[in-house]
Amino acid sequence: MPSRVSVVQDGQVSVIVLDDGKVNAVNDELLDELEPALDDAVAQSRAIVLGGRPGVFSGGFDLGVVGLDGPRAERLVRRGVALTATLYSSPIPVVAACTGHAVALGAVLLMAADYRVGAEGDFGIGLNEVAIGLPLPGALATLARDRLTASRLTEAVLLARMWLPAEAREVGFLDDLAPPETTLARAVHHARDLAGRVQPDAFAETKDALRREGLALLRAEGEHLLDR
Repeated sequence: MPSRVSVVQDGQVSVIVLDDGKVNAVNDELLDELEPALDDAVAQSRAIVLGGRPGVFSGGFDLGVVGLDGPRAERLVRRGVALTATLYSSPIPVVAACTGHAVALGAVLLMAADYRVGAEGDFGIGLNEVAIGLPLPGALATLARDRLTASRLTEAVLLARMWLPAEAREVGFLDDLAPPETTLARAVHHARDLAGRVQPDAFAETKDALRREGLALLRAEGEHLLDR
């Protein structure tokens, strides 16, 4: 089967692109490739770009697995929470290239990134968990409180609103917009700037201080799922 994750080294930036040929559903197969790619990026780079295929950043968890319940579903959710914590705590800057739709966990990964560039277009971005009958875990609600505009938090988390990219920027899912054909390049531009501008040790220590409480909740959520 073709690789779901490709990595290109652009100077001090690791460019990681997800492409499963469909909606970039987060499942064990994708995570088996993405997790080591992120580890390698941290070891050899000064910044990371995480992008998706044209039209889709990520549709979230693979519902064919999560919908089954049981140990396999719990393990996948735990790995998704761990992925979120990995991005949120990354000691080097993470720039997301939101190349299209970003739904549920896809939107969570945007919140976990440090800077987010979104493709302009008819793309839906948001947390639709409540609309499909899945309560948002407390740690992810805390992440939303940290990263989203306070006045739009209820719409985003409780009312399961979906937004077009320009609206998503106002809500706090995105920081910048670009034409679809240049979204990845714009994200790489921002990552290069960050790689050259921030001092690594100071960045890592300051991020830890800023996000320590949220990270503790994310990690506790993962341990809770592991114990079930």
